[in-house]
Amino acid sequence: MQALTILLQNPNISSQLRLIAQKVSDGERITFEEGVYLYEHAELGYLGILANFIREKKHGDLTFFNRNFHLEPTNLCVYDCKFCSYSRLIKQKEEGWALTMEEMLDIVKKYDGEPVTEVHIVGGVLPQYDVNFYTALFSAIKQHRPDLHVKALTPVEYHYIFKKAKIDYATGMKLMKDSGLESIPGGGAEIFHPEVREVIAKDKCTAEQWLAIHEEWHKLGMRSNATMLYGHIETARHRIDHMERLRLLQDRTGGFQTFIPLKFRNQHNQMSNIPEVSVIEDLRNYAIARIYLDNFDHIKAYWAMISRETAQMSLNFGVDDIDGTLDDTTKIYSMAGAEEQTPAMSTQELVNLIKQVGRKPIERDTLYNVVTDYTDYTFENEVKPQYYKLPVIN
Repeated sequence: MQALTILLQNPNISSQLRLIAQKVSDGERITFEEGVYLYEHAELGYLGILANFIREKKHGDLTFFNRNFHLEPTNLCVYDCKFCSYSRLIKQKEEGWALTMEEMLDIVKKYDGEPVTEVHIVGGVLPQYDVNFYTALFSAIKQHRPDLHVKALTPVEYHYIFKKAKIDYATGMKLMKDSGLESIPGGGAEIFHPEVREVIAKDKCTAEQWLAIHEEWHKLGMRSNATMLYGHIETARHRIDHMERLRLLQDRTGGFQTFIPLKFRNQHNQMSNIPEVSVIEDLRNYAIARIYLDNFDHIKAYWAMISRETAQMSLNFGVDDIDGTLDDTTKIYSMAGAEEQTPAMSTQELVNLIKQVGRKPIERDTLYNVVTDYTDYTFENEVKPQYYKLPVIN
């Protein structure tokens, strides 16, 4: 609050930036053009003050994480997205994998007795993974471990399997819910605007179809997340257009929990000629997302994608969630050249990472119910970390 008050009194900022800051202070929504203006004219320190004000107004110092593991049925895919380092076309099957139902359930059973709360299922799109396959998989997981939350598949996958089954989105999502699906991850959104989507992901579902599937899920009273792939060929207007479409759907349904900006990584894909954006731009993007998406409760940064240090810094730029312990079960990040090539962190490491920047670590379940408050928790044989709070840049 004090930093924002000082900012509003700063005679050196433009009248437009002062107007936006006043709106944030008053809890008012900024406009599309104001969002673009932030990308084009606002400095990092200014954005950090605004985003941190909103973050602390919503959550104080609380910073969320969960204990999860990933189940990736296949990296083979019928789609050819230019940015993707993870998937392989069917003709490249020697470079990929396609798990059987039994193999997938064996992965789930490997975590029996472990205090994980969520299985995150997402992968490539193949004809054999159809409606019947996934309804059977979800049912089998819930029968084996009823307390394990099933967060599974993106609208890209659902669009394909529903079209193949000749059923509409509403019917399909109801089938999935009845089979044990409990929430939807945010993947496959990329950039909604057709000027970009047609270049980087022209084969997959459209923005309208992506949003429609989430809307049908929300109509069932269920929750989901949303992402945006940034830092490639898109402009500021494309980013704000993307967030505007999410904000409008959230106004109607209230079904989104978390927004997750995903940084484009340029290794091993068809867009490797495009340089990656800087950490400064990562932080600016998190901050503007927090400012623009006033009706989203949470902004998440995947520590495994952006590095542990950048994740710590992001907690002063609007982010209140840094995802989970992850184990080492996902190849999506590492195959794209992420900072963490073996993305695993113990609970103690994650708790200390959060505490080191003066925030309060809260283990949550998928729906943000508190599992454990680690604020005053001491681990056995723990060496106390040095605590410091990152300053907001003025």
